[in-house]
Amino acid sequence: MEAIPYLALVSALAALGLAGFFFNSVKAASPGNERMVFLMTEIQKGARAFLKQEYTWVSGFAVVMAVVVAIMIAVPAAIAYLLGAALSAGAGYVGMTVATMANARTTEAAKDGPGKALPIAFRGGAVMGFSVAGLALLGLMIVYVVFVLMLESEKAFEIVTAYGLGASTIALFSRVGGGIYTKAADVGADLVGKVEAGIPEDDPRNPATIADNVGDNVGDVAGMGADLFESYAGSIIAPISLVAFALAVSAEEATAETNISLLMFPVAIAFVGMIASIIGSFLIKGGESTDSKALSKALHLGTNVAMALTIVATLGVAFWMFGDNSDFENPIGLAVAVIGGLIVGWALGKTAEYYTSDHYGPVKKIAQQTETGPATTILGGISAGMISVAASVALILVGIGVAFWGGELAFDSIGALDGGIYGIAVAAIGMLATTGVVVSVDAYGPIADNAGGIAEMAELDPSVREVTDALDSLGNTTAAVAKGFAVGSAALTALALFKSFEFAVLDASGGETALNLNVGSVEVFAGLFIGAALPFLFAALTIDAVGRAAQEMIEEVRRQFREIPGLREGKEGVIPDSARCVAISTTASLKEMVIPGALAVIVPLVVGFISVDMLGGLLAGSLVTGFALAIFMANAGGAWDNAKKYIEAGAHGGKGSDQHKAAVVGDTVGDPFKDTSGPAMNILLKVMTIVSLVFASAFV
Repeated sequence: MEAIPYLALVSALAALGLAGFFFNSVKAASPGNERMVFLMTEIQKGARAFLKQEYTWVSGFAVVMAVVVAIMIAVPAAIAYLLGAALSAGAGYVGMTVATMANARTTEAAKDGPGKALPIAFRGGAVMGFSVAGLALLGLMIVYVVFVLMLESEKAFEIVTAYGLGASTIALFSRVGGGIYTKAADVGADLVGKVEAGIPEDDPRNPATIADNVGDNVGDVAGMGADLFESYAGSIIAPISLVAFALAVSAEEATAETNISLLMFPVAIAFVGMIASIIGSFLIKGGESTDSKALSKALHLGTNVAMALTIVATLGVAFWMFGDNSDFENPIGLAVAVIGGLIVGWALGKTAEYYTSDHYGPVKKIAQQTETGPATTILGGISAGMISVAASVALILVGIGVAFWGGELAFDSIGALDGGIYGIAVAAIGMLATTGVVVSVDAYGPIADNAGGIAEMAELDPSVREVTDALDSLGNTTAAVAKGFAVGSAALTALALFKSFEFAVLDASGGETALNLNVGSVEVFAGLFIGAALPFLFAALTIDAVGRAAQEMIEEVRRQFREIPGLREGKEGVIPDSARCVAISTTASLKEMVIPGALAVIVPLVVGFISVDMLGGLLAGSLVTGFALAIFMANAGGAWDNAKKYIEAGAHGGKGSDQHKAAVVGDTVGDPFKDTSGPAMNILLKVMTIVSLVFASAFV
């Protein structure tokens, strides 16, 4: 078992090697004609410029946080924090780089049909997927090996947790900043272009089109990559920290073999999940049909195979690690907990697919409601999103129940560590064990979206756009599926980290201060209300930020159509000032991301120094409302988007009809829901919990 961290480290390097292989495979493909290369280069320049400025801003915040961590916890914790932040930013940058390279190549391949285009888009996404999983696991294992095994640091597990805090910091700002950027451009481009000017999406006459395509990469690729990096690292850290802090306050000593088994089991699951993801990634090939069901089957084959392999391997790992240890009554219980998490994560994704795919009733119902205008369209999307919360909560409860039962089946308690709570903690890594291939399928979506934009702007044959639209429509659903995994794991990870926080408070006080979560306590009750309000405040700030940035974008697009002669009419040689729109999105998003991002770190710190009981209530309140809001916004936004695409494919009057205009309004309302506020919510929950855990000793 001592070899497990090193095996995990090797699997991380293998994932990075695969990312390099796919990078070269994408690079070898043709990017198309001169116009396509020009558009690709413009998108690349805009994305790089934004990320450079964003990382410059965020690095200042990270340095301040590192100093605080060094003073309040330990200097090694600050080093781990900076490593987590740097690798998270690096994964996002790598993903953005290949995505902006794969877009034109996917467009060029689409000339020969989906069989050629889908593999290129997927491989572009796979560079992101395996960079995220590989770098997250590599960094975590380096921290664990150096500070836990080699140096045996006094605050070893606070140091490991600080790595997760570093990843969370970058993820939060990347998701919020990138989300504001992409949706400001998207809303501006759609409302003025499609609704007011009556021109197609991604029309070269629209000044906001380049900014919109840049936004796909900085928000849906770099931001999403940092998000899943943090989720994956956090899902491994949560059970490790739970074991470490629980055993630290235990009166009775567990055997060394038991300790190592409990600490290494989540790492072993990450190892087998990584290998399974690598195998699954080679099974994704495109067919010749543009039917979305056929494309979906091809794209999900790799994910399904990776999941099946992980399930089989988990059973073997559980028996190998716990079978001969008398402290564990039934090793299959922990395998059940992990597999339950994996299946519930998949089911959450399928629930998201049901509510956001145009194959099913909810999206078709929203499309039908466009017949009576934008108001009923918006009501339909809100209703679909809210209903999806009930289904998702039911699934999470099933997952928690199965995981708790599995953990209890394996062992009742070891010291202060409850078997059921440990089962819930390892269920989270079960959900994200196949992160490599899940993120690959998610990152494929923005590449396909960009490919469609380039096809339109380069004025290629309409048949090319038909292929890219089929790929893009599927991309909306795959994104919703990945968000289901991420939000589900956030709930379970936050619960495990919350329990770790409880143990950390007890340990830091020498057993004198136990966390009180009695709702009858005024401090806890006040904390619950503060926590319940925070996700709403966070969502309001981010949606308002998109609204303000979009207003500026709309005015600029209107100005250019009004003041540049021949632009709206498409006169030859007249081109829009795209750089101005890129600058508007960049400036607005960087300015607007600061307050929501800082909120997640500052509020738990302030409340924690006032009262740890109030902080406990805050974490509980925010977890419940934050989970519900994240699901609601992600699925409502996805449903509006695909209702619009369903109409654009010819239903209910098709493009240019009044129904289409109503659907565009619904889509623009949903844009910040599904790509800004919703996805950032799960990071908000984990940032607050992990900040509380890292600074627990300072609070008491």
